[in-house]
Amino acid sequence: MTSPRPALAGFEEVLRSGRPVVTCEIASGDSPDPSGLLKRAAAVRDHVDAVNVPDNTSGIAHLSGLAAAAILAQAGVEPILHVTCRDLNRIGLQSHLLGAAALGVRNILCLTGDHPIHGDQPDAKAVFDVDSLHLLRIGESLRKGRYLSGRAITPAADLFLGSTENPFAPPFDFRPLRLRKKVEAGARFVQTQIVFNVDRFRAFMAKVVDLGIHLETPILAGVAPLRSARAARYMRDRIAGMDVPEALVRRMEGVPAARAEEEGLRVGAEIIDEVRTIPGLAGLHLMPIHWEAAVAELCSRTGLRPARADHSPDLPPALTGTPRAAAEGGRRA
Repeated sequence: MTSPRPALAGFEEVLRSGRPVVTCEIASGDSPDPSGLLKRAAAVRDHVDAVNVPDNTSGIAHLSGLAAAAILAQAGVEPILHVTCRDLNRIGLQSHLLGAAALGVRNILCLTGDHPIHGDQPDAKAVFDVDSLHLLRIGESLRKGRYLSGRAITPAADLFLGSTENPFAPPFDFRPLRLRKKVEAGARFVQTQIVFNVDRFRAFMAKVVDLGIHLETPILAGVAPLRSARAARYMRDRIAGMDVPEALVRRMEGVPAARAEEEGLRVGAEIIDEVRTIPGLAGLHLMPIHWEAAVAELCSRTGLRPARADHSPDLPPALTGTPRAAAEGGRRA
């Protein structure tokens, strides 16, 4: 039996480094055979600092995110586990988070979750006992060594909590204020919705910087390559909170199908190059959407390297704005 590859530097550790961080999301899969999951992870692991594992995205059942994250951790890949409020009440969520900590999965992305009505079993009953803000508070309580009931946990759960934010969902002026509430609840890193409308994202980040949020918690901007004009239309028309400019849809429609992937990679690279100049960011979060090979290609085209890469003169310019959480060793309880 071969030994697992050495683990990547911890996600919290690389955020503390002050260098630009790169993460990406892969699918957990639909099979109890972990080989597909490990193959997807192998395609991205050398290009990122941590790998996100979703929790039944769009309300569609897949391999348990917790199981997938534990498998990745055992294989030496740093996982970020998505935990949603859709399927578990507050009792189940506490148990789930404690189980993650016991399995060595400490990076937790707290999400409210997609309603089952959007999935392939629309009659499934949703729980939503709490939302993502309350889930952060639950995780923070466990991290401080207490269940919600007040019972002690010894030792306290070793959790590194994060959250998401969507700069493209109205009311736009409320989004930075909502992000601040999440930071106050315990979010120690943030990953945003996919950025296609760079101008809207730039306005969001300007307000975030004005409020000083970027100095408290590292923020990673979501970027995804478009694989086809159909994918662009689907995101524009079917995914709530997604802002795909009409000009971008027309651009994808204007190329032959055989060249669509190449054009989508160009779009992704252009957005990365634009976004990385926006003040206040700590890095980028790549979402290839069942196209893991695109991660290596985008990193090659843009010079993106994980923060854990040894510092050298040919590293790409740092994203502007170093979070205080990185410079000072992370937020303290």
